[in-house]
Amino acid sequence: MNFASRRRNTLIMLIVGVIACAVAPLNPVWLDTVILTGILALIALSAGLSFGQAGILSMAQGSFAAIGAYATAVCATRFGLPAWAGLALAIALPATLAWVLARMVTRMPELAVALATLALATLLEIIARNWDAVTGGYVGIAGIPPVEGFIVGWRFNILVWVFVVIAVLLYENLMNSAHGRALKIVKHDRTRAMADGIAVAPLLSAMFATSAAMAGSGGWLYAHYITYMSPQSLDTYASISALLMAVVGGAGYILGPVLGTFLLSLLGKMLPAQEAQGLFYGGALIVILVVAPEGLLGWIHRLVEKIGARKPAPQAEPVPEGECEREAQTVEVTT
Repeated sequence: MNFASRRRNTLIMLIVGVIACAVAPLNPVWLDTVILTGILALIALSAGLSFGQAGILSMAQGSFAAIGAYATAVCATRFGLPAWAGLALAIALPATLAWVLARMVTRMPELAVALATLALATLLEIIARNWDAVTGGYVGIAGIPPVEGFIVGWRFNILVWVFVVIAVLLYENLMNSAHGRALKIVKHDRTRAMADGIAVAPLLSAMFATSAAMAGSGGWLYAHYITYMSPQSLDTYASISALLMAVVGGAGYILGPVLGTFLLSLLGKMLPAQEAQGLFYGGALIVILVVAPEGLLGWIHRLVEKIGARKPAPQAEPVPEGECEREAQTVEVTT
């Protein structure tokens, strides 16, 4: 099998990233929209990994991104460390917290896990608002320096989509590995997975930590692009939005969260008021759950299968009469 067949999602994402990097710089508004869409796609991919593959309904992906953003903001503004040093902390801190949380909640029902992650997100928001010495409280942290070498908008856009392509590549490698196959068994039947000898709790904890690290990298990009971080920047609303983007696009598919991010972000920009986005997101979710329970990519996949099933089977070419007589004579001679 060649790379194109084994890494089809990565190849598609690479093409999308190249188009985004080539077209977006033509207009400053497009450039800003495409950069923020790429960052949201990274956070939505983390929601797709945790919910679509591991079955963990996380309401804290935005909070994990906020941890990454605050980590790099503090490193850059308080200690003068370069942005790339903050990236390591922005990945490690959310991953560690997610692993510890998952070890405690993965045995719970799905609804209980969602409530536990929502409680964690609420707790982190309270800490961010009241820990003035570190987070700046309600005022936040301003003056976060941009990434060295990527100060210009079009260069930072390339950096964002490089992160997205790498995330999709790692995601696809993971799902094609033995761990990914084991994860599919755990998602559909945990009892069978345990009977097969799969360590369910450590596997789910590792997947949740990986998704949190992905969200943390999105928070790192967000902080160095906006150059400001406050408790309202990446709050519970961001977590819900990321989850909606994953569900609308198809959480069970690798590129589903990216498709959902493009759809909801770009259509949300067309709404006349910011307050209408909540109504739009809710309506889009209801329509998708009714029409396409597996998301847009799931609906497209089923549609392609139906079209393929309706194609008539190829008919055999008629055999000329002379050949039929010769075959009959040959059979008689043989017998």
